[in-house]
Amino acid sequence: MALAQRVLTIRRDPHSGEVLARGGDPEAHSLLERTGFVPVVRRHETYHRLPTGLEQDEEIRLATRAVARLQTVGYDLDTDPDFATERREPHYLTLGDQVRHLAVRIREAESTEEVADTLTELTATHDGILAALTKVLHTAADFLQDLGHPADPHTAARLRHLADERLHVLASDLRHVRNDLADRQAVHPHRAPCPQEVAGDEREKSASCPCPAPARIPTTPSAPAAAPPAPAGRRR
Repeated sequence: MALAQRVLTIRRDPHSGEVLARGGDPEAHSLLERTGFVPVVRRHETYHRLPTGLEQDEEIRLATRAVARLQTVGYDLDTDPDFATERREPHYLTLGDQVRHLAVRIREAESTEEVADTLTELTATHDGILAALTKVLHTAADFLQDLGHPADPHTAARLRHLADERLHVLASDLRHVRNDLADRQAVHPHRAPCPQEVAGDEREKSASCPCPAPARIPTTPSAPAAAPPAPAGRRR
């Protein structure tokens, strides 16, 4: 990872008075957002700012907390004196990290059964991740419905549409994939443990283990290989 991505500035902009955070990588951006910062995507840059309408004491509290969290996981910070702190905050595994670990399980899986078990965490009808996400969207829609802004009922309807239509299609497709894998009960041909031996029904005495040998990285340049002679007969 580039060293520059481990450096951030968190300062109050002298022109707008906003508290802005610039720099960092996706992990840093996630920490900023979890501390209350709002991402701003412009044509030539992306940065983060604190929400509008906060009291100055609250801005200092949030910016200082962001500094503490970022320093805990090794980022270098350039900040206003008001935001500087020696405090550190424990960094816990987020729900997103736990869900992302499912990808690790699939990457290491050797059989369709293992992948089907992992996808079940997403597709389980009652307590799967997608069922929970559907509940979250509906609950957020209920909150927005009568919040008071003219656009809130439209936003609530949009969330319900995402839950009932878009997410429903995703869940249905994933369940089909999961069920198909569960029925196949097969070992992935490129992930099964290497037996280090020739199959018992192999008739060719010259046969060797079917797993390809690891590629060698030459340490010195070699001359181009000479063109092979024209074959005189059938070659094995």
